[in-house]
Parts: sequence; structure tokens; C-alpha cells
Amino acid sequence: MKLKVINSIRTNNFTDERLIERITELWQRASDRLANQEAITYAVYHTYENDYKGDYSLSITVEADDGEPSLEIPDNAKYEIFSVDTTMEHGVFSTWKEIWAREDAGTLERAYSFDFEKYYPNGEIEVHIAI
Repeated sequence: MKLKVINSIRTNNFTDERLIERITELWQRASDRLANQEAITYAVYHTYENDYKGDYSLSITVEADDGEPSLEIPDNAKYEIFSVDTTMEHGVFSTWKEIWAREDAGTLERAYSFDFEKYYPNGEIEVHIAI
């Protein structure tokens, strides 16, 4: 899958004191380019330093094959898919907490290649974790 990068940041879930603010700004900057699009939007987590406690890059992307700067996610990658409860105020964050808890418990073995949140035009959200 080829994805066109709208914008990116490098951050850390535990040491970046401005994490929420920076992710909010990332989405706000992307919103102008995403307006009026019916395409699926992806928040791609990549270039991991090590595990979920280390630094990583987060890129807001859309599917594209037009020669723009892109991330390419291998077609043969395997994922465990988590559905986000979009009725919860912090449904995406709650889903990530579940993913981290499963990893800590040894019931989810992550590949740390490309993970992504998939935002459908109908409001549905899935988190795809590389395994």
C-alpha cells in the first residue's frame, strides 16, 4: 500500500511533555489538505526506536500512487486489527492502552514496522498492529 504523507512528527509517548498538543497540531495542520476528501485517512506509526516506550515517527497519510512523497507498507505484512469504540471520548487512546497492556502481558507480539490507525469516511476507526 502506497501512502502519501501529509505531515509527520517524531515523538515519544512517555517523555514528550507536549505529546497531546503536538499530535493535535499535526492533525490540525493536516485537516486543510484532508478537507473534502472521501479517501481513507491513515495515522501511520513507524521508524520505531525500539518498543512503544521509545521514540517513533507519526505521519498523517492518504492512499496515493501519484509520485508524491510516500510511505510504502508491504502487502505481505500481517496485522492484528482492533476496532475503536467511537462512542467513547478517547476511544483511540483507550484502544492503544489495550494494545500496550496485551503486549506487556505477552499476548501480543508486535513487529514494530508499520502500525496504523485507519479512519474511514463513515467515522469508523481501526488500529492495525503489525505482528
